[in-house]
Amino acid sequence: MPKIGAKLRELRRRRDLSVRELAIRSGISHSTISLIERDKMSPSVDTLGAVLDALGTTLTGFFSDLQSSLPYSPFYASTDLVEIGNQDTISYRVIGLDHPNRQMLMLHERYAPSGDSGELTHSAQEAGMVISGAVEVAVGNQKRVLRPGDGYYFDSRLPHRFRNVHNSHSEILSAITPPTY
Repeated sequence: MPKIGAKLRELRRRRDLSVRELAIRSGISHSTISLIERDKMSPSVDTLGAVLDALGTTLTGFFSDLQSSLPYSPFYASTDLVEIGNQDTISYRVIGLDHPNRQMLMLHERYAPSGDSGELTHSAQEAGMVISGAVEVAVGNQKRVLRPGDGYYFDSRLPHRFRNVHNSHSEILSAITPPTY
């Protein structure tokens, strides 16, 4: 997890505010703000949100350029892909889970025969391409069976569903931004 204290302190100083002034504006105690700025305490989302609101910024804006100090490689062997699904029904393997400041979710999806995601909605945009098999993709009131080389791109706030209609496994390579799924 990246250290946020120095960046928070920089934002406060840029606005020429003391810790006490920021505490009064945000409703968060000055001791809590001091601990956060010194990376002695990890704030809750609500606490950090209140402090950032008082500084005139948002959580998204604050984290958009914050870089992790953890080392990472831009390359991932198949054994490095983290499973976040169920290998027996629908496998979702994440590419680049440890990438600092990751702004998209890149997935290798593998659907067992008759695998069905059920209806989904989330705040993002989603795109993908079928690599093998045949997948019925439904978005809103539209539905189509996609085969290898066919793709999709849609607003994920629309109800959507993926269903393997092939007699064997089907695979999709997909991306979701922001990574909300």
